[in-house]
Amino acid sequence: MSYDRYQAICNPLHYNSIMNFRFCTMLAFLSWFLGSAWPLIAVIPVFNLFFCQSNVIDHFYCDFAPIMELSCSDTSLVEKEVFISSFPTVVLPFLFIIVTYYYISHTVMRIPTTAGRRKAFSTCSSHLAVVSAYYGTLIIKYIVPFRGNSHVLNKSVSLLYTVFTPFCNPIIYSLRNKDIKSAMKKLHIVPWSL
Repeated sequence: MSYDRYQAICNPLHYNSIMNFRFCTMLAFLSWFLGSAWPLIAVIPVFNLFFCQSNVIDHFYCDFAPIMELSCSDTSLVEKEVFISSFPTVVLPFLFIIVTYYYISHTVMRIPTTAGRRKAFSTCSSHLAVVSAYYGTLIIKYIVPFRGNSHVLNKSVSLLYTVFTPFCNPIIYSLRNKDIKSAMKKLHIVPWSL
């Protein structure tokens, strides 16, 4: 979405030629393929670990860190592999999004009218809010080493990115809808002008 918005705002005359059906299909396929294949880097080494203690996972779902804590084997190599594989899947896309939004904000600031700047920023602000909440918790969850972290912190961060972010997603994106804005103003839920 950030690249789409980057093209729409920074290169509006070339948007249709760049963001054509073939390119969008390739981006979607690449996302699905890498999202399915890349986690195997972390999953396959887990099959070589030995588990001799309890099989009860102290978590909401079968997550990587609680499984590592149940293992009787040395998990340091697996943890390093997960850290290294998390960098290109978490940090690089986040940096790409930040860089595209930097160029978007630079272009928007050159728009001469206030109404034009407001419209461009409102187009991007909802996506940037969701991305920041999602990637912020993902970076804490998977990039920060999990050994020694409390179970409560681990569960709380997991709850943030698995429940809170998807829960806020429709709320954040619907704030751009004029009907919802006017209904919220009538109910005096939002005291400021959206």
